[in-house]
Amino acid sequence: MSFAGLEWFNPWVLALLPLALLPWFNHNLDKTVAWVELVPVDPLSRFFNIGLKLLATLVIAGLVLALAGPSLPEQKVERIGEGAEIVLLLDRSRSMDSPFAVKHQAAAVSVGGDNSKRRVARDYLTEFIKNRPDDRFGFVFFSTKSVNLLPLTYDKEAVLATIDANALGKGLSDTNMAEALLSSAEMFAGQAYRGSRIVLLVSDGGQLLSDEDKETITRLYREMNLGIYWIYLKSNREMTLEESDDENLLWVDIPERKLHKFFTSIGVPYRAFEAGSLEAFAEALAEIDRQHYQTLIVEETLPHEPKADALLWLALLALLLLAASHLYTFWGVKKAHE
Repeated sequence: MSFAGLEWFNPWVLALLPLALLPWFNHNLDKTVAWVELVPVDPLSRFFNIGLKLLATLVIAGLVLALAGPSLPEQKVERIGEGAEIVLLLDRSRSMDSPFAVKHQAAAVSVGGDNSKRRVARDYLTEFIKNRPDDRFGFVFFSTKSVNLLPLTYDKEAVLATIDANALGKGLSDTNMAEALLSSAEMFAGQAYRGSRIVLLVSDGGQLLSDEDKETITRLYREMNLGIYWIYLKSNREMTLEESDDENLLWVDIPERKLHKFFTSIGVPYRAFEAGSLEAFAEALAEIDRQHYQTLIVEETLPHEPKADALLWLALLALLLLAASHLYTFWGVKKAHE
């Protein structure tokens, strides 16, 4: 039950609130005197009499209200912060289980170890998220299909737990990046524009997109005012996303370059970071962190807040004052009879 801006756990207890008026219906203690003019006017005594009745009323009312279980309901408030709204788009394909930044070919044979691309991405993204308190994060992973694991949220614990869970298990063989890019954009559908919006893609490969996919991705990313950051985890340190004159002919038409070229052509903010080492991965996230501290409208959820304790403390304080007045009266009467 909601009343007076508060939620009440036991609203039926409020029916006992009229008991707070009992101190004003005391026994008749008037004395019969022969001549009323002998009774002096004592405004100070009248003041203390009313004050003690008010304290007694406060004790009863405080206890009744506390038993009714009042609390402030959960509220959503907005404040101005600095950050961005970021959808983390992580590759979950089998190639992400291979070691990252290996120096010897023999080391590349191991799969799914602590130095796998997926687990390295987990460790660095965890630190990235912890350092950005005002950001709102969503999480999408993709392999054969894309899965929206977590909608946009300010709950950092949920985001960190999702990233940690993504590092478990083995990846699948296929990659459906087109569906993943569309799912990431659609996560902003129906959302009020609050500030900088980013899709942060972490992947070690690309995909050839159909003309229909390209058209849809271009339209959505422009409509949603999205930027794209791609941390490309290089499997071959020599290969780059940009073409050069003296490169291996096998690299000319690889999907990664075609995807990179597509991103540069769709008319939205885009930047690729080619990470061939742990240092390069860390620097890429540091650069993204530096660039995106723009003004952002942050929506916070204030939790359910019980108020019974405050009422109990108020009742206790009034009770202590009443007890002190009775002790003083007892002491005065005792002194008068000595």
